[in-house]
Amino acid sequence: MELDGNPVDLDQIKALALVNYGHFTSMRVEGRAGVRGLNLHLERLSRDCRAVFGTELDAERVRELMRHALDGTDETVVVRVTVFDPQLDLGHIGADAQPHILVTMRGAPHTPLGPLRLQSAVYTRDLPKVKHIGLFGALHQRRGAQRNGYDDVVFTTADGTLTEIATSNIGLIDTDGRLIWPRADVLPGITMKLLSQTRDEEVLTEPITLAQLPQFTAAVATNAAVGVRAVSCIDDTEWTADHDTISILRKEYEAIPPERI
Repeated sequence: MELDGNPVDLDQIKALALVNYGHFTSMRVEGRAGVRGLNLHLERLSRDCRAVFGTELDAERVRELMRHALDGTDETVVVRVTVFDPQLDLGHIGADAQPHILVTMRGAPHTPLGPLRLQSAVYTRDLPKVKHIGLFGALHQRRGAQRNGYDDVVFTTADGTLTEIATSNIGLIDTDGRLIWPRADVLPGITMKLLSQTRDEEVLTEPITLAQLPQFTAAVATNAAVGVRAVSCIDDTEWTADHDTISILRKEYEAIPPERI
């Protein structure tokens, strides 16, 4: 854990817990090979910094700090870059910000992971298009789903239109094997973008409701830490986890060359 390239002390990061205002991105670093979609992650950080703090972020500085934190690490890890200002407090959150960069890492899960069982819940994240650190609402919904025996939660609008999983995107596969993303106000995930770029066919988005789920033959969850993961059910709608298109999507994603940090 490093803040601006230096070891972190408690006083420097307490604002993350006590103020909880900032944004981040997480990425899977494949040893020294790099990161799939690294430039997209950096673009996200720059875009979200303007939205959250009204200021620019030096993307090359982020790369430099990542290299410093990863120095000597050959293992595959998940690196999280969090942008926040330790000087902002609850009473003066509107002050001019000077964002700092926190780099943390954890072991990456072995992939592919088993299929996800999802419970639906009516919920919308604050600022859905920003990957911010205000995760209480999403995690509260995830906890409720897990307490009910599911693995995770998928959000819907009040009329039952699908949006996103707590920390992943969701895609549905139709009877023709096409991948369709929900047309909704969601976080544009990096893995979702990369898959869309690799598809020869047109990227498809449609409003998808819970009532329409039986029309589809499979579903996937996507995020940078695990890539492509099968979804075996949403509520009472069940699908196979070994659909041919899921295997194709995994191969397409894994064939994307990592970018050197």
